[in-house]
Amino acid sequence: MIAYIKGPVSECLPTHVIVEAGGIGYLAHISLNTYARINGQKEIKLLTHVITREDGQSLYGFAQDEERQLFIHLISVSGVGPNTARIILSSMEPLAVRQAIVAGDDGSFKRVKGIGPKTAQRIIVDLKDKLVKDMGFTPVTLDPYKPNLRTEAQAALMALGFARPQVESAIQKISQDQLKNMDLEQIIKEALKNLA
Repeated sequence: MIAYIKGPVSECLPTHVIVEAGGIGYLAHISLNTYARINGQKEIKLLTHVITREDGQSLYGFAQDEERQLFIHLISVSGVGPNTARIILSSMEPLAVRQAIVAGDDGSFKRVKGIGPKTAQRIIVDLKDKLVKDMGFTPVTLDPYKPNLRTEAQAALMALGFARPQVESAIQKISQDQLKNMDLEQIIKEALKNLA
């Protein structure tokens, strides 16, 4: 695994950078945020993440570790590939991405080209708990017996494209004992298992 590349910049464009290290030119795909930080520099240290697929390897570069960690989180979400993650990180600052996920602000993601309502919701559902732990505070847990919690879970699942009867049935399958210790995201995840 290549953790970083350090060397002179051969080429720097908004979509990629070529860094020479040990006589080899490494092409790394970058976001506009990284481009803004490294553009004009003659020599850089670029943090990297390698993605290996059947058709070859791709190298992604980042000026900051925070952006690299977010990229890794984003590509772990079903339906979010490396290029989509790079578009998100080109459209929003890393801190704004984190805040949108933790706040459940799917509107910020829906404004990004190529991100629909289902993918926006999936990013939040899959990553909120992980990022809350990273940021060092606990989300507010809503009382599972309050009607608004079920309503919010139902609305989120319907936004993912599921029909109301399916959603209601999936939520009803969750036992009362389970609900006692669940927050909104956990209810949604559990209901998704029942919908699968």
